[in-house]
Amino acid sequence: EPYQRLLEEKGRVRALPYGTITVDEAGATPTDYAALRELGVHWFSDDGVGVDSAAVMRRCLEAAREADVLFACHTEDMNYRQPGASVHDSPVVTSRGWIGIPSACESAQLIRDLKLLKETGGRYHTCHVSAKESVDALREAKAAGQDVTGEVTAHHLLLEDKDVQGPMWKMNPPLRSHEDRMALIEGLESGALDFIANDHAPHTEEEKSQPMDKAPFGIVSLETAFPLLYTEFVKGGRWSLEQLVHWMSTAPARRFGLEDTGDILPGYRADLVLVDENRPGIIDKTTFLSRGKNTPFDKWPTACTIVETVCEGRTVWRDTETEKKGS
Repeated sequence: EPYQRLLEEKGRVRALPYGTITVDEAGATPTDYAALRELGVHWFSDDGVGVDSAAVMRRCLEAAREADVLFACHTEDMNYRQPGASVHDSPVVTSRGWIGIPSACESAQLIRDLKLLKETGGRYHTCHVSAKESVDALREAKAAGQDVTGEVTAHHLLLEDKDVQGPMWKMNPPLRSHEDRMALIEGLESGALDFIANDHAPHTEEEKSQPMDKAPFGIVSLETAFPLLYTEFVKGGRWSLEQLVHWMSTAPARRFGLEDTGDILPGYRADLVLVDENRPGIIDKTTFLSRGKNTPFDKWPTACTIVETVCEGRTVWRDTETEKKGS
């Protein structure tokens, strides 16, 4: 309510869905970071919308630095994206009649932001990185001492442009080449990227059943990310379980200043996911708690099964087989 009153006074509230403050996403006017920080807001994002104007972005970065808040940016220069574009700009998918989105659509704006950040200072995070060029830019910025971080999604670590079969594989940024996917994995392992995010985007079956150029971007991920990544990388022997937990929990909590979460320690919130590593499973979208069933991973086998989730010390979900066993 305090946030809503403050923003209503400024006449800039658009909606408050599920407790999220959504203000002006036109990318034309910086919000009042300092005032919101006083109310407890420490990070900001126009996720889903790239800030087109370099001049506006500079003002935003300067104001964010002065208020000591973190920017989390969706970098997308729409000058690189044609109407109806839906997949990576490569012959693997564009040969099927779909319009491509080049890697520069993401990386060019990120490179611009990092140059501005070098001049203005401050803290910066980039969302759902998909392109090799973006990984390279982040690596260079970190080597220069800039306070920057980047994330990658489970689906960009697991899938490539050659896997795209239709709208259920349509996401923004799109699934890119094998070279890009390898760069994302290596970037995470080397520290150029910092953690794994879900980018959970539920849509109805009807929405996703439209033609490729009309269907919305995005897939669900909350119920699939951990078992899929565990199966591919931990069971596959490339990562340790500790690494996966760090990238999915500890690292993002630290970056966003969630001081009492992200680890199992005295005094921390008891937010836990319990996993049976000896119980194989299968991704079954019909069992999702999310009303969104839009996933390209339906029927994928997994080497583990999530059996319980605990929020602030209270069990909020337990799988039916565990319930039957009474354990």
